[in-house]
Amino acid sequence: MLIVGADFPNKGKSPGRRFEIALCAPGDPLELRPEPDNPADEHAIAVYSDRGVQLGYISSQRAVRIAQLIRQGHTITAIFQEATRFGAVARVSFDGAVPELPLPAPPPEVPTTGFDPDPDWYPDEVWPD
Repeated sequence: MLIVGADFPNKGKSPGRRFEIALCAPGDPLELRPEPDNPADEHAIAVYSDRGVQLGYISSQRAVRIAQLIRQGHTITAIFQEATRFGAVARVSFDGAVPELPLPAPPPEVPTTGFDPDPDWYPDEVWPD
């Protein structure tokens, strides 16, 4: 789930959202707080770190459904996954399920064919001064 709005300032003297995102580690718990009185979006859901600092908002595409589930009494658990250039990504689960982080991507493979271990050219030597 995308967390957007990281470039906007927080109210009061709270640290900036990007700063707080940088402090989060994968798996840190997050709190989702509906903001039905938000003038920009009645379905807005703010995302807060476990330190109580706002990271941003759930993207509007997901917020409508998640706000509906919260109003219906479903429990929602969220954890921090990773920082991104637009904000961050969170993992969310419902009704007591535990959100899980995805497995890390495997390292890229080193090519074993088409590699010449003894090239025909060598760079110029660097002579000591």
